[in-house]
Amino acid sequence: MSRRRVSAGRLLVLAWLGLPGIGLAAAPSPDAVRAVAEQAVHARFDLPGSRVVAQAAPLDPRLRLAPCGVPLRAVLADAIRPAPRLSVPVQCPQADGWTVRVQVQLQLFRAVLVTNRALLRGDGLRPADVHAEQRDVTRLGYGYVDNLDQVTGRSLARALPSGSLLTPAALAGRRMVSAGDHVQVMADLDGIVVRADGVALGSGDNGARLRVRNESSGKVVDAMVRAPGVVLALP
Repeated sequence: MSRRRVSAGRLLVLAWLGLPGIGLAAAPSPDAVRAVAEQAVHARFDLPGSRVVAQAAPLDPRLRLAPCGVPLRAVLADAIRPAPRLSVPVQCPQADGWTVRVQVQLQLFRAVLVTNRALLRGDGLRPADVHAEQRDVTRLGYGYVDNLDQVTGRSLARALPSGSLLTPAALAGRRMVSAGDHVQVMADLDGIVVRADGVALGSGDNGARLRVRNESSGKVVDAMVRAPGVVLALP
């Protein structure tokens, strides 16, 4: 008798003992393949501060998988970015194994920053200007900001209504003037430029409007940021 052949009697004994038999590998079920794909997505994206919802699509009913005598394997590379739909390769990693791609729908919820109030172009961003909301970041094609450290000292490149998602494209450079800075206040009086020392009462980038207190008189005026540390008094 060939060593690869197993008698019916021995099969019954092995089954009764709960032991694996020679050549008894079975074809994995579609649900098992889908579960491995979902687990791979969770392993790749389920990081602290994130919530992953992964749903594998049904396999093609015409697909016939060969038996696999080892555990199935699916690994997503670190370079894979989160997207609403991922193609996950599930492998039977044996010498004569196979690979099948499983489509997995992904939702990846993370805390992102949203504006608390309407903000103008050039406004500097403060912690009180934003709050965190859970959003599915796979749907945020223009990116998102999830950390206050990313906006410290930054101003807005465009106006944003209240409740707007803060994106990298909405951020301009670092603020030219911050609240409390000592600034030079310029005023154009009929063609004559007058300069005075002041203290900024707000923050902003070039073109931003803010209030400035004259250090000598204590008078507060409206001004516009013109350069780092320089503002133009408005009439």
